[in-house]
Order: sequence, then C-alpha cells, then structure tokens
Amino acid sequence: MAAMSEIRHELTPAQPFSRREATYAFMAALFVVALVLTNVIGTKLFVVDLDLPTTGFLGWICAPLNFFEGETLTSGILTYPLTFLLTDLVSEIWGKRRASIMVIFGFVMSLMMLGILQMAVRLSPSPYWTQSGFGLEDAAQMQNAFAAVFANPGVLLGASMCAYLVAQLFDVRLYHFWWRVTKGSHMWIRNNGSTGVSQLVDTIIVNGIFLHFGTGFGPENGWDFERIVHVIWVVYLFKLMLALIDTPLIYGGKYLLERFLGIAHDPGRVNPPLA
Repeated sequence: MAAMSEIRHELTPAQPFSRREATYAFMAALFVVALVLTNVIGTKLFVVDLDLPTTGFLGWICAPLNFFEGETLTSGILTYPLTFLLTDLVSEIWGKRRASIMVIFGFVMSLMMLGILQMAVRLSPSPYWTQSGFGLEDAAQMQNAFAAVFANPGVLLGASMCAYLVAQLFDVRLYHFWWRVTKGSHMWIRNNGSTGVSQLVDTIIVNGIFLHFGTGFGPENGWDFERIVHVIWVVYLFKLMLALIDTPLIYGGKYLLERFLGIAHDPGRVNPPLA
C-alpha cells in the first residue's frame, strides 16, 4: 500500500507556477529583453536635438534636458537604465540571490545573441535581397549595411558584457549594502546610491572600450582621448539624470508588486519579503 501511495504521489501533476514565481519570471524576461536590445541598438551614436523651450517656466522645467542639447550619446541609453530599475525592484522583493540569478540569465542570453549575430553576418546574401527604397540596389550593398549594423556588436558586446557583469552585480550588492546602512528606510537612497555608482563603472568600461577599439574612430577623425572622455562623462550624466527620474518609478513599482503579490506594505522592512 505504501508503494502504491508513492506511485500515486509521483504521478500527481506538477503544481502550476504561483503568482509570485510567474511575476519573477516576467521581470527576468523583461530584464533580458531590455539588455539584448541595448546590445543591438547601442552601436548607434545620436545627437540630442530635442528643440525644447529654453525660456520661461517651461525652459526651467526642460533645463536638465537642454543641458545635453547638441551632445553625442549612444542609443543604448534608451533601454539600459531600465535594467538597473528592474534589478533594484527584484532586489527589493525577491532579494539579492534572485537578482543575481537574473543578471546571469542576461549574460547567457547576450552570449547566445552574439553567436547568432555572428553566424547571420557570415551567411551568403541572396541576390534577391535588396531594398531599393533605402538606396540598397544589390545584395552586396545589403550585406555591407547588415554587417555595419550587426558586426560591431561583437566588440560592443564584449565591452558591454565586461561592464554588465561588473556593474550589475555591483549594483545588486550596493543596493543591499545601502539597505543595511539605512535599516530598511529611505528606499530612494539605496536606489540612487547603488545605481549612481554602478552606472559610472558601466559607462567607463563599455564606452571606453567601444569608442576606442570598436568604432574605428581615431585622432584623425576628431576622436582623441579627450573627446572619448567627454562622451563618457556626458553619457554618465544623462544616465544619472534618468536614474533620478526613475526614483518615483521604483516606489510605484514596489507598490504595484506588493499589491499584486499580496505582500503587506512595510516602509521599514529590513529584508526582502520573498527572499
């Protein structure tokens, strides 16, 4: 009878994901998508050209953005700050271990993306592959355009993965360091205190390597050491501004997650509730 009971127990269908585990899986998936997108779009440099008001009350409101008018930034800033917000939210609810696991997921998925991109670049183009609407009249031109967009991520990804592992794991540990220092209160301190430092580490590593080695830029094109340092500084200031802007988002995100997951709100909590 005991043996039959064990067999019936083994054949019992697996329990479905709990809401808490499903939410963590969603956060991890969102994190990986944002990270992979950062590596894909990050090779594009753009000039800030927002044409915002510079006088009056609106000029005062837009002053932080107007500071960057005419500066050159990397497109990765559109998505990469989101990854720090997500690691902070996961740290806040699920703890350091789950946040670190999510960081490792992103690292593995970035490696997979790098491998697939390199294989795709090396595939022989079909003669039917053209885009005359973009001035690409034959397969050779299409192949050059495709390689120009996706071959660079090999260097960018190498740089960003170094920066990524260091900065994200650093961010997770700093977040919990500030949590202990503040004894669970003042979430804005642990959010900005961790993100501000880790973003600086990330920006120096990834932009230093990419701009110096990955773009073909050199002093003859105006990309000397001073110019690279200037871009790094401006990109970091922009990321820091976004980090300050996302402070209400982490409070809102924590509130929504606690409501959705049935966690009692406790502003002075000293440990993550689902750790």
